[in-house]
Amino acid sequence: MSDELVPDPRQMRASDADREKVAQVLQRAHGEGRLDLHELDERLASAYAAKTYGDLVPLTADLGIPSPALLPTPVQQHLPASRVGGTPGSANSFAFWSGVERRGDWVVPVTHNAVAIMGGVVIDLTRARFAQQETTINAYALMGGIEVIVPPDVTVRVDGIGFMGAFEDSTHKGEPTVPGGPVVRVTGFAMMGGVEVKRPKKKKVKHPEIED
Repeated sequence: MSDELVPDPRQMRASDADREKVAQVLQRAHGEGRLDLHELDERLASAYAAKTYGDLVPLTADLGIPSPALLPTPVQQHLPASRVGGTPGSANSFAFWSGVERRGDWVVPVTHNAVAIMGGVVIDLTRARFAQQETTINAYALMGGIEVIVPPDVTVRVDGIGFMGAFEDSTHKGEPTVPGGPVVRVTGFAMMGGVEVKRPKKKKVKHPEIED
């Protein structure tokens, strides 16, 4: 599955609103005595003539006052198109006094049912594809446990219920969604058991020991 890096934000086109934000910062700097009138005129002209974010950023970089948030942070993410499509795999994961794991490259159907009765089920979506853009995972745990691992490039929504058990959402709420990317809804019921929805563990970077 190929990854793609978002283009350099400095090369992205600036909008009229972006130019106006920079102009306001420059005018404030002039009012505080950081720029003389000649410098203000020069920088305003450059701001209104700017084509990209890269043209705007240097205009306020040396002023020592809060600058407008112009540049989006480049992130590495899977292409949404690479996540959706393919022949759906099994629609059920059932564990009774046993364990079931679904990992690796597999295509998640529109609806997948995970049932754990005195057993355990692991649904790992890290390398999965999805038959359609929106997927529902019905998770039911009775004196058992279900773990659903959802990668950061997939939007997740959790609305299950726990009774004498736990239905936990361990993902970071408020994360930005990936436009056009897959959406996974995890719902269901946990009784005297647990369902946990979480992100994959981040790999720790090992530092070589320094010898004296």
